Amino acid sequence: MQTERHPLEPFLPKNAKILMLGSFPPPKARWSMEFFYPNWINDMWRLMGHIFYNDRHHFELKGEKRFCKERIEAFCNEKGIALYDTACEVVRLKDNASDKFLEVVTPTDICALLEHIPHCTAIVTTGEKATDVVTATFGCEKPAVGNMTTITTNNRTLNFWRMPSSSRAYPLALEKKAEYYKMMLQTEIGEI
Repeated sequence: MQTERHPLEPFLPKNAKILMLGSFPPPKARWSMEFFYPNWINDMWRLMGHIFYNDRHHFELKGEKRFCKERIEAFCNEKGIALYDTACEVVRLKDNASDKFLEVVTPTDICALLEHIPHCTAIVTTGEKATDVVTATFGCEKPAVGNMTTITTNNRTLNFWRMPSSSRAYPLALEKKAEYYKMMLQTEIGEI
């Protein structure tokens, strides 16, 4: 089995209050942009559009099946949202985007990421595999979906939130997922 290295650099705004961690990007053939959550049928950017702009299509390019990377980057910079994934290297057991078929070879050094974002107060996982890596890394309890626990690392205490997956394979309506994300975002960044 061939390993696959992460194709993106961490996105770490200096003002980041939240470090949002997925598992690993889907195969490049499924990308609609060169950024995190690039799969057109992943609803992360529709969730953020719905929550912040009352428009699930806010980050889409009109008439195209693509997201606007520049608009998303500006949004994340403004709101203080850092992005990366919990795996730097994986083996894809099937040629798809499912976490179920990802084997983590090299987990991300999350503590090293946190050193670059000193104002960060929360780690947010956006799926089961990402949650498993964070709980293994910090030796903490796995929070229920939509809930959080605290973790301590390098003399920092952070909230660790487990959000529902933004994948459409996760059986929950976008509006219901948005309620969980909105509660977390209001707690951590205070403005919606």
